Amino acid sequence: MTTVRRCAAALAASAVLCVALAPAAVAGGDVPAAPGASPSADPAPEPSPAEPAPVVIPPGLYGEKDPTYDGVWRQSLAMMGQFAAHVRPANQAVAWLKGQQCANGAFPAYRPAPATPCDAKTMVDSNATAAAIQALSTLGGQRPAMDRAIAWLRSVQNKDGGWSYTPGTPSDANSTSLVIGALTAAGVRPTAVRSPEGKNAYDALVGLAIPCTTASGADAGAFAYQPDTAGKLSANDDATAAAVLAGVGKRLVSGPVKAGPAPECVPAADLSPERAARNGAAYLASALAATGHLDLPPMPGADDSAPQPDIGNTAEAVLALTATGYGDQANRALEWLKQNSGAWAQENGPAAYAQLILAAHATDTDPRNFGGIDLVERLNATGPAPKTIAVPASPAAAANTSVDDGGRAVLWLIVMGLVVAGYIGFRISIRRKTARP
Repeated sequence: MTTVRRCAAALAASAVLCVALAPAAVAGGDVPAAPGASPSADPAPEPSPAEPAPVVIPPGLYGEKDPTYDGVWRQSLAMMGQFAAHVRPANQAVAWLKGQQCANGAFPAYRPAPATPCDAKTMVDSNATAAAIQALSTLGGQRPAMDRAIAWLRSVQNKDGGWSYTPGTPSDANSTSLVIGALTAAGVRPTAVRSPEGKNAYDALVGLAIPCTTASGADAGAFAYQPDTAGKLSANDDATAAAVLAGVGKRLVSGPVKAGPAPECVPAADLSPERAARNGAAYLASALAATGHLDLPPMPGADDSAPQPDIGNTAEAVLALTATGYGDQANRALEWLKQNSGAWAQENGPAAYAQLILAAHATDTDPRNFGGIDLVERLNATGPAPKTIAVPASPAAAANTSVDDGGRAVLWLIVMGLVVAGYIGFRISIRRKTARP
């Protein structure tokens, strides 16, 4: 689930609330004069609109925008992106994230006053909680906080085995997929976490997969976010990318997998989670084939119905395809991202940079030169300075990066000398054996 979409949904709900609370007096008609005022008197000047309060970013939090709807989410993604780039977040950043956790283990989207205990009005959600678990799992030594968060997720699991964004509402593919990733990151088998009805996360996820049948048309193999009011499933790119990754038991930080044959949408009477995921991969590969990117759905009522590129979900699709063994189907989209994602990431901040780093990590691409952009440097600049982790270089990398041409020549001579010495020793050993009576 992209951070842009999370914020848009929350802001839309906020706008509706504001409209509903608007004073009825301004709906129409004259405003009655104040008692004692002369009818011919000039009306009192209207107060000037209040200036919006400046956004205060607490120390340790990544990003400069209002964190009300995505503070924990963007912090968690930033930390995962840094881990994938071999960078450890600053202690201040880790402390901020852990300070957001409620006593019951859940995480809200943002808690401006962490010293104040959470109560029934604190808007906790499964997405922030699952993302925080995945972020904490990259640090080591965070087991108590992770266990409390997992216990809360268990407590709000739906009867069908899945999760919703807000507890008490129907399961959706995105939330269920994020929880699968969190359980996996914490070393908990998703199939072992069951509802009282005996259902697990995969039961809910497979139930949102669109069958690979002719009747499904272009949606075949995709996942729906949720069924509509009539129970119909419609393809959702965001949900599909998340479900493909989760269907094979992967989390957001996933390394490259050797590419195999192109995915196929295969009908199955008894659809397994892995088969559903691979069918979803076939849908994503087909959706990317035309332009190399996914498109945003048209906004309701918009005059311009021309499709616009969906950069965030394209990055998620690259991650999902590559981590499930279909990297060849993501190559074109990866190159498209390198050329077209810079301005988008700069506008959307740490979570966007992290999404691109996670896609680069899955494809074994250098995130410090992603289309000429150092994603790691830009991500790090949005928060407290992190620490670089020393990563031992592989023998191949050492041969290519840490030794100059003269050094390679010396190494070559040493290796050849060892080979010759070994051969001489072998011949001497044979002669001694044959010389024995």
